Parts: sequence; structure tokens; C-alpha cells
Amino acid sequence: MRGGTPTPDVSKLAYGGHTPCVEVRLGGQLKLILDAGSGLRSLGAAMEAERGDSPAEAHLFLSHFHWDHIQGLPFFAPLYSPDWRLTIHSGRPVPEVQAALATQMSHPYFPAAATVRAQLEHRQAGRTGAKIDDLSVLAFALNHPGGSTGYRIDSPYGSIVFATDHEHGDPAGDSRLRLHVQDADILIYDSQYTPAEYEFKKGWGHSTWLEGARLAASAGVKQLILFHHDPERDDDGVSRLEEAAMSVFPNTIAAREGVLTVI
Repeated sequence: MRGGTPTPDVSKLAYGGHTPCVEVRLGGQLKLILDAGSGLRSLGAAMEAERGDSPAEAHLFLSHFHWDHIQGLPFFAPLYSPDWRLTIHSGRPVPEVQAALATQMSHPYFPAAATVRAQLEHRQAGRTGAKIDDLSVLAFALNHPGGSTGYRIDSPYGSIVFATDHEHGDPAGDSRLRLHVQDADILIYDSQYTPAEYEFKKGWGHSTWLEGARLAASAGVKQLILFHHDPERDDDGVSRLEEAAMSVFPNTIAAREGVLTVI
């Protein structure tokens, strides 16, 4: 839920201190994972327990390769089990993805690449999208230093848009985002800053709760989830942002670790 770095501080644990990692389930079954922040470690342990003795597969969609979005991958238990088939999707070309992820698991950072046992496949998320059982996933570019990818996930039961690490204000980027957000059931939106804070953070690649609320209201979104909380903001501060956003778009919640949202 946090951006930048984990926050294992007592004052920040009500909403959660892990960096971005979201699981998407359909009919109670895990279908895909969005980003590989520090929360991926505990998710991986839960996935191993859920699997039991049966082979399994998982799809991981990465927004980009900034540290807070991939730092959980070296601690992801399924990565080291031959019983898992893992497909890693990204908006970037496959060789770039492989190089970026291999680097963080090599000397001198975390030399564990040689112990990976899962069946790995890398795919570039193209304009035609990906089909995973009853889910359709469309990728689109976001406005962020070095680039970031958002995803719209559609199913027979509803739609989710994952749009973190996006800075509003770029006409082409805002138009593209709005197109993919239109009439979504759930919008998970980068809300790291207040409007006042943003005045000093322009160009950093993040947005505000106000832009998220305005977008949700104008695009016919059913529920807005404020995401990528600033690591400096304590739980009371996140609650105040949630209240402020609700004054513009009533069906708003701040992302909270372990909370299940159903569509």
C-alpha cells in the first residue's frame, strides 16, 4: 500500500506498511498479482500453503521496476519451487524485464538467481491484452519517470483498474487513463500527495487524492481506492485523506493491507 519504502512503524500499521502488491481473485481463486512489493513475501507463503501438494500457476503483472514495486520478488516462495509455473507480464520488452529482475537477484545485491526453480515465462503486455481464464487484462502507459504501466482487468463479474505511479497533468496520459478507467467498478489510483504537497513534488511521478476523486466521479467509477500512501504519512493522515476524498467522491476507501474488496 505504501510507496517508496516499507514503513514498519507503529503509527503506520493500521493501513499497512508493505510496498505495492495486490492479489486479484475470481471465485475465491487467485488469478493474478499486481506488482511485487514487499507484501509479496507473505502472499507467496500463503500461496504455497494454499497449493498443498499440487502444481500451480500464477500471473504477475508489473507496473515498472522501481525498487518498491519489485523488492518482494527475491523473497517470493513460489519462485524457488519447481511445482510453480510463473508468468511475469510487463509493459516493457522481455529482454529488459529479464535483465532488470536478474540484476536485483545477483551479486552484490541478492545472489539467489541460481536457486530459482519455478518454470518462468516472461511476456510483454501488448495492446491486444492478455486472457487468463475469465479475466481479460489490458495494459496502458502511465505518466511516470522511466515509464509505468497501468492495467484494466475485466471479468464477467466486474472490472478493476490498477493505475499506480502516475502523475496527472500530461494531456495524452490523462486522456489514455480516462479511456481505460471509464465505468470501472474499482479504480486503484496513485494518491500519494495532497494537492498542497503536490505543488512541491511536480515531476516526481505521483498524483493526489483530489485528482483520483475527480477522475472517479467524472468517469463513472463505482469505487475509488486510494493507493501508494506516502511513507511519511501516518495512519491518522491517511484517514484524513480518505475523508477528504469522500467529500468529493463518497464511495472512496484508502487501501488497507489485508482488506478484501468484492465486486
